[in-house]
Amino acid sequence: MGGAVSGPSRLRGWGGVAGMTVACALAACVSVLPLAQRDTPSQTASTTSYGQDAAHARGARAADCETPEASLRPSDVSGAAVKRIKERGRLIAGVDQNSFRWGYRDPATGELAGFDIDLVRAIAKDILGDADKVTFRTIPTNQRIPALEQRKVDVIARTMTINCDRIKQVAFSTAYFEAGQQVLVPEGSAIKDFDDTLRGKKVCTAKGSTGEAELKEESHGARVLTVDNQLDCLVRLQLGQVDAVITDSALAAGQAAQDPSVKLVGEPFTAEPYGVAMNLKDEDLVRRVNKVLDNYRKGGQASPWMKSYRKWLSDDLKGIEGPPEPKYKP
Repeated sequence: MGGAVSGPSRLRGWGGVAGMTVACALAACVSVLPLAQRDTPSQTASTTSYGQDAAHARGARAADCETPEASLRPSDVSGAAVKRIKERGRLIAGVDQNSFRWGYRDPATGELAGFDIDLVRAIAKDILGDADKVTFRTIPTNQRIPALEQRKVDVIARTMTINCDRIKQVAFSTAYFEAGQQVLVPEGSAIKDFDDTLRGKKVCTAKGSTGEAELKEESHGARVLTVDNQLDCLVRLQLGQVDAVITDSALAAGQAAQDPSVKLVGEPFTAEPYGVAMNLKDEDLVRRVNKVLDNYRKGGQASPWMKSYRKWLSDDLKGIEGPPEPKYKP
């Protein structure tokens, strides 16, 4: 980005969702739906210069994990986890409220909306017979796995990438969307891709995200700022405090839609299959969610998946003809 642009000049003229974005992130606003527990993310950030000693070779990771997105085969059998949800009478879902078009609080209605929210409601409909029987809890990026391990939530539907490290800690459904890590920069930036044009620049990504893992492996000489939520990176980019953001291309497309003064550059440099995450012990719930996803994909252009895609994502992520094919364990 060359020299950092001052906050006032970047902020002038904002409105709508973009203005709400800055106001919420800087004030650490976390609105809570009825029955939801207040989960207030820390607004701490840390800057690191990753070197070769911090890198982990991709080949080593791939050696013991070839198909992390392979999940358990679908079933509607009610085991301990599904029975627990039925007895409670509500599905508790960890979501985001700041990812435009995925999981965000619609300023017009005050309600959570987006592609991930539609999927959560479909799961509640299948298990409880009512799409509204959901308690949403907003979960920071770096608290997704702890929230499942500590059973604060039944599921996480929050643009969470299935990868080899995470499947050791949580269980995933089959992939319901595919994206890739990409670079988001201001208009006029000299940064061109995830390459050496990042050298000497300050780059932001979320703690516990795939972007952080990729930057640990290869930072291209950038100084890395990590924050609790990906939206905090967009705010820092808008304020001129960082030169670039590394995030999922799907999330970045939504962020660019919020603020036309930023843009995606280069090509996605990873494969990012999104899955619904659950506690490792909840195998019956994993199978039940996979059954929901099988039905969600059916129907071609009239499928619930395609309807949700056209409603939320097609304006920014064009050309997607359908959901990813599910992969199952032997």
